[in-house]
Amino acid sequence: MDVVRSLEAFRRLRRSWPDQGPEVCLVPTMGALHAGHLSLVEAARKRSDRVVASIFVNPTQFAPGEDFERYPRPLDRDLKELERLGVGAVLVPEACEMYPAGHRTQVLVEGLGRKLCGLSRPTHFQGVATVVLKLFHLVRPRAAFFGQKDAQQSILIRRIVRDLDLDVEVVVCPTVREQDGLAVSSRNRYLSPEERKAAPVLFRSLQWARREVARGERRAPVLLAGVQRCLGAEARVRVDYVALVDPVDLEPVDRLEGKSLLALAAFIGTTRLIDNTWLIP
Repeated sequence: MDVVRSLEAFRRLRRSWPDQGPEVCLVPTMGALHAGHLSLVEAARKRSDRVVASIFVNPTQFAPGEDFERYPRPLDRDLKELERLGVGAVLVPEACEMYPAGHRTQVLVEGLGRKLCGLSRPTHFQGVATVVLKLFHLVRPRAAFFGQKDAQQSILIRRIVRDLDLDVEVVVCPTVREQDGLAVSSRNRYLSPEERKAAPVLFRSLQWARREVARGERRAPVLLAGVQRCLGAEARVRVDYVALVDPVDLEPVDRLEGKSLLALAAFIGTTRLIDNTWLIP
């Protein structure tokens, strides 16, 4: 497995791959790999023998006061996991490589980046869009793999691909969950034992909404109020948002007429967690 830290070295490696060889698949990560990341790698490996993973804790998607400095970085363990799964190359750039002195260009996806999580993290998706576009240009993948847990991110990246005519297929893989339903996340390790016991309420609230839709409920205000009640039953939870939105433009829907995204974010202690599900009448 090639571990490459220099962008120029990666460009040389990428140029050495024949155009008629296996298609290149990319799995972008910030490291601290968990079962969700590994499921993306496994999906990419099923598709191609040439899988590139990136490990880069992207400073531009963290706001001041967020957890950039303490974000977990177990690089040696991550590299062993990627090698075990058959990844061919891992790009591990430094921030000064990705954003050299004088870097001023940012990618803004108008509208999508200022909704849902973007309301409380207004610069987050600009950072995501910029780094993902840079990775697409560097790696030139045929397919890139993302997790459904970060649904807004996947929707935004698909819009970038469409609007900029990129020849990249965005593959979104199902959310991987713990036995009690909590979506796996690198930030779950921040939770105290008591907070961890409370965290599955996010999944239970989504499941409540799915059951109500199966029983025939279509009114968005009723579904949203019910999810809020489910979350409010757990004293350790502080809701950031609960929203039912169109899966293309993230606009709120008043009534469930087609496939819609039910998304939420909540603080448990000081840890912010997100989750979502599709509601299909």
